[in-house]
Amino acid sequence: MRASLKRKIIEVCDRKIAEKGPAVGLSFYAFFANRNNDPELLMEAAEWWIRTHRLDHFEKAVKIRQMVETESS
Repeated sequence: MRASLKRKIIEVCDRKIAEKGPAVGLSFYAFFANRNNDPELLMEAAEWWIRTHRLDHFEKAVKIRQMVETESS
């Protein structure tokens, strides 16, 4: 996963956790605007979320943040 996507995921997770608490869930769509202006990045996130880790549609933000932080490049 490219570094810019990792940073974006951590940023969004941090913001959602701060706003709604540690039980907040999110999907990989949370990392993108409603308008798909970077389909390659969206597919990279989807691949990581769905194929690589077989995550549910919604997962806890704290879980995703931890996974991204501990994953090697």
